[in-house]
Amino acid sequence: MQRLMKNTLRSSRWNLFLVLILILELVIFGQMNDRFLRVDTLLNSFDNFAGIAIIAFFVTFVIITGGIDISGGSIVGLASVITGILYQVAGWNIWLAAAAAIIASGLCGLLNGLLIAYVGVQAMIITLGSMLLFKGLAILLFGLSGVSVAEGISKFPTEFTDLAHIKLFGVIPMYLAVFAVMLLISYLLLHRTRYGRYIYLIGINPNTARYSGINTKRIIASTYVLSGFAAGISGVLLTSYLWSARAEFGETYLMPMLTAVVLGGTLITGGKGGVIGTALASIIVGFLQLGLQLGGVQSQYTGLAVGLLLIVSVVVLGVSGMNLRIKGVLNVKKDRGGNQNA
Repeated sequence: MQRLMKNTLRSSRWNLFLVLILILELVIFGQMNDRFLRVDTLLNSFDNFAGIAIIAFFVTFVIITGGIDISGGSIVGLASVITGILYQVAGWNIWLAAAAAIIASGLCGLLNGLLIAYVGVQAMIITLGSMLLFKGLAILLFGLSGVSVAEGISKFPTEFTDLAHIKLFGVIPMYLAVFAVMLLISYLLLHRTRYGRYIYLIGINPNTARYSGINTKRIIASTYVLSGFAAGISGVLLTSYLWSARAEFGETYLMPMLTAVVLGGTLITGGKGGVIGTALASIIVGFLQLGLQLGGVQSQYTGLAVGLLLIVSVVVLGVSGMNLRIKGVLNVKKDRGGNQNA
């Protein structure tokens, strides 16, 4: 518990550092282009990265337990395809189709979780395989339904396509509203419940957590289910936003998503992190892409900046984590030495 409190304090310091980076971005990109500092420009930019952040919030849960989930982008595409096929081919009500797509996405996460937690296969191997599986399944569903993969599915009802374009109170984009709601839900689950404490304890020491009576397998599996549900929600929103259903949706989500989680302060080895940091990092990555585009940098080159940001954050957090482990070992040796002298 003491280690958990220390990790929380360090996360708060890292979040402050992220706020400073965000302010620096506003200053630099604001100098490059005055449009960057317009409120409507910043708010509307959430349409481009909030879908990634929604998944990243719950991938944070997964990585804190010591796992990883790289299948979220494929689940986004699968959710989009399921929504389109159930509506246009099967004739379902659009809202039932969307709900079924989200439930199916949760089941995809459950498959990952069961294989990782109960069978014991490495998370990277399982989610890499499921990433290809879900992508292939989305294409297969198109083929079985007689819909062209290249053309996709369009002609959704207006009430559905308007969903992602609604502005609450005439100002707040729907993507920003969903971003805020999912952030609140994930924050309460991870930082204000016993379930969240169990996630941290599993990441810090799974054996101790298991000996303490925690059903570690169930907790680990549940984090993948939440990640799947989040990807499904993102897929449905993206389908509404782009007015079409396509299997390739979500293909570019992986690197920005992992960057948001790692830059947000979550150790890739587990045991440390938080969704506030992930949210701040998501905004940093989103504003970075927006600022570079407004600065005249072609979109295909913005990935270089995101990749560099990911590498730097991994190195910084890795060095920080190594220093903490060394300090912990030295403290243990010091305590043993003191006890022996006593």
